[in-house]
Amino acid sequence: MTQQPPRIGRLPAGARDAISDVAGVTVGHATLADGAVQTGVTVVHPHGQDPFLHKAPAAAAVINGFGKSVGLLQLEELGQLETPIALTNTFSVPAVAQAQIARCIAANPEVGRAWPTVNPLVLECNDGYLNDIQRMAVTAAHYDAACAAAGVDVAQGAVGAGRGMSSFQAKGGIGTASRVAQLASGARHTVGALVLANYGVQANLLWGGQPLGERLAAAPAQPEAEKGSIIMLLATDAPLDARQLRRLALRAAAGLARTGSVYGHGSGDIALAFSTAYTLPQRPEEAMPAVAMVHEALLDPLFQAGADSVEQAIVHALWHAEAVTGRNGHRREALRTLLYAINK
Repeated sequence: MTQQPPRIGRLPAGARDAISDVAGVTVGHATLADGAVQTGVTVVHPHGQDPFLHKAPAAAAVINGFGKSVGLLQLEELGQLETPIALTNTFSVPAVAQAQIARCIAANPEVGRAWPTVNPLVLECNDGYLNDIQRMAVTAAHYDAACAAAGVDVAQGAVGAGRGMSSFQAKGGIGTASRVAQLASGARHTVGALVLANYGVQANLLWGGQPLGERLAAAPAQPEAEKGSIIMLLATDAPLDARQLRRLALRAAAGLARTGSVYGHGSGDIALAFSTAYTLPQRPEEAMPAVAMVHEALLDPLFQAGADSVEQAIVHALWHAEAVTGRNGHRREALRTLLYAINK
């Protein structure tokens, strides 16, 4: 068994090889691991300011829309984040959205009164194989705990929203990575990725470009359907507008495809990209920023960094995830254990 996961691409990583290499970005988890309850919440803060008052430019790309997220419609219309990005299981989306609204009101008491309402943003995957999703165990307190725990050191694997997730019939979860791109102008910008990996047919798994799944999987009686989902978040310090950020988000699909995904009928594959280079004010009396965006002809290195960091983040999610036994004795084995079994 190899002692390290494969290194994706030729671009250098940031200091942590994590989404938090983009200055200002922090990540927090709250993990629930108690018998049949194997789930949690992961929160990504785009910067250290109040995101309702200082909105981060953002855009989403729906690669396959089999999902039950909250907040994407307004995000598409306005191109900005108003809350941290929250990840959780499918049935916990309403509770987490309500928690986001409550935190925003606590910080800004006129929200929904003299001020506009807030657009919560919660993205999800279905962890019902390992987690008793019907218990709807995630509460506002868990969202608050994840917010309080946010920092630059990002735990990976079976943590937070990734606790109950499965990938390629092994344990999935949270993964992160980063790449530093140098533009033709000489400017250097970081792109960081964080994924919630809960997708994939084992026989299709590509591991650093190698057909690992063929070695892991027994021949099924009939072809398996690709179910599950993946959420892919991309952060960058490059000054991009919402249209350019959507183009960057679309490149997450390239990294996803390299791992063996075909974006199957039952898979919800959603990417979201945001920039930390500037913020957009809530109050109309505050001036909009005058920002020189990256020229369209210079975007390719950022696209490369986006694709590579997503693929690396997926590799990290699988590599770091520990085995979990949950609902009705269902178990997902760690990929490292499966690798050891075929290599010993």
